[in-house]
Amino acid sequence: MSDLPDTDFTQRFLFDDRDVRGEMVALERSYAEVLAKHDYPQPVKHLLGELMAAAALLVGTLKFDGLLVLQAQSQGPVPLLAIEYTSEHDIRGLARYEAEQIKADASLADLMPGGHLVLTIIPVNGQRYQGTVELDGKDLSECFTNYFVMSQQVNTCISLTADGTRARGLLVQQLPAEIHKDSEEREESWAHVKALANTVKIEELLGLDNETVLHRLYHEDAVRLFDIQPLRFRCSCSRERSGNALVSLGEPDAKALVAECGGQVEIDCQFCNERYVFDASDVAQLFAGGGTEAPSETQH
Repeated sequence: MSDLPDTDFTQRFLFDDRDVRGEMVALERSYAEVLAKHDYPQPVKHLLGELMAAAALLVGTLKFDGLLVLQAQSQGPVPLLAIEYTSEHDIRGLARYEAEQIKADASLADLMPGGHLVLTIIPVNGQRYQGTVELDGKDLSECFTNYFVMSQQVNTCISLTADGTRARGLLVQQLPAEIHKDSEEREESWAHVKALANTVKIEELLGLDNETVLHRLYHEDAVRLFDIQPLRFRCSCSRERSGNALVSLGEPDAKALVAECGGQVEIDCQFCNERYVFDASDVAQLFAGGGTEAPSETQH
């Protein structure tokens, strides 16, 4: 991904004199790719951007090979927000919404009342992990901060923002005691970092580079900023995976589905709007072990 512009990336930082680490995320091109797939209302665009930024920050706190899935669910005007982020730094996302119920100034509580957040980690090797947290904060920043403090027992402070064009995020997190082993000193050190993190302004996150933001917040601290880690929008759908979904139905049911659909089955990807079409010849080839290359003249 080295050929991509530096518009989409995460960047770690570390306090030399404190047991605290941090991470920042910037999303523009990948954010635009996600928004381009659907005509989302502005409040939904903001929530999607914030959740994308949160996913990127969360992966930075983990060491795993696999997939992170974030799903915010509710019975409100936005019943679902879903973000998938891989350890290869590929991201995709979508939202389901009822446009006529969404006001221009809608808050998280308006859009997803009584909602909850489901975090799922699907490693290539090892056991699947799932955690749930209520969406009871005033915004997603507060909800994710609560998740770490209450569910993971790790002092964390997260700020998320998005404006429909750019999405940004800042995370600071306490590390195991190495520098400040005295409990009172450790508590004071974390209180200092957290208090300053909470002063960051939306305009600063959206308009300034990471180095400038960190200097404004922590100019009296020794902070090391590491190299950026690029990320990108990429959908994992494919004609092969769609064909495998048909195969999983079994041959009789797959053929019956084609007949019910008038001779062609259309499988749409909700993330990127790509459409995969299979006719009777395609399905016959799938079950003959011939793969997903179309044997007929049907356009796919």
